[in-house]
Amino acid sequence: MTYSIIGRDRNRGEIGCAVQSKFPGVASIVLHGRGGVGAVTTQGFADPRAAVKMLDLMERGARADEAITIAVRDIDGVSERQFGVMAMHGQGVGHTGAMMDQWNGVSACEPGKECLVSGNALSNERVLPAMIEVFEATSELSLSERLIAALRAGRDAGGELRGQQAAGLLVVKEEGGYGGLSDRMVDITIYDHEEPIDELARCFRMHQLSYFPSDPEQMEPIEGETAAFLRELLSKQGYSVSGGQEWKQADTDVLARFLGEANYDNRIHYDGRIDGEVLHDLRRRFA
Repeated sequence: MTYSIIGRDRNRGEIGCAVQSKFPGVASIVLHGRGGVGAVTTQGFADPRAAVKMLDLMERGARADEAITIAVRDIDGVSERQFGVMAMHGQGVGHTGAMMDQWNGVSACEPGKECLVSGNALSNERVLPAMIEVFEATSELSLSERLIAALRAGRDAGGELRGQQAAGLLVVKEEGGYGGLSDRMVDITIYDHEEPIDELARCFRMHQLSYFPSDPEQMEPIEGETAAFLRELLSKQGYSVSGGQEWKQADTDVLARFLGEANYDNRIHYDGRIDGEVLHDLRRRFA
């Protein structure tokens, strides 16, 4: 009834997980992570308490296999529960309860090199390998993009028997959250949607622009046509800007106020340049 993936990018210190299911708001019960420690998925008859216990054990130094062995030993109904567990280092480990083999469809966990996939009531045996294949073939992308791509691959390979309804993405990193004040780099839940994975991708693109800082290589000078476009945009939004060809510091200050109101908080600059991704998004929204 659900398929999920845990993946990590050790070079960036990130670990995360993503899920899709024909169950509303599924991410809130399936996805668990802790920056610098690891990630856990709990599905089937999910048990979030066990997920927290596994993270606690790994934070104290347990390997993923040790954490899952201890946690599974102490919980009820383990025969109808499925877990995926991965620490920042070492092999990911899965558990599929014995009773789940009697459910319709395919139920299994499979490890990759830097990921672990889990699923139950899947339409066929290709779903999980397809997710691993895409995750491992997209190392040039961000971890979030790779996890979403893996969900798409699982969907396109047949997904779960009941279809689609909800999806979610959680990526954690020590001090990787908003303003460096938490470990939650990405935490997005699609509660109910006809195309939840596509909606998840759309919301992640929005999240990037509001929560992530600028890439220094994407910065562009405000001059020429760019300056003209921004002046016209600001004027239409009711802001007072200077005339002439030269972009002035007063214009930069006005632009900063507008960008803050438009939720580009972490991509505001005062040096006469603009984030190229923000500029592209402004053209999409206002041109």
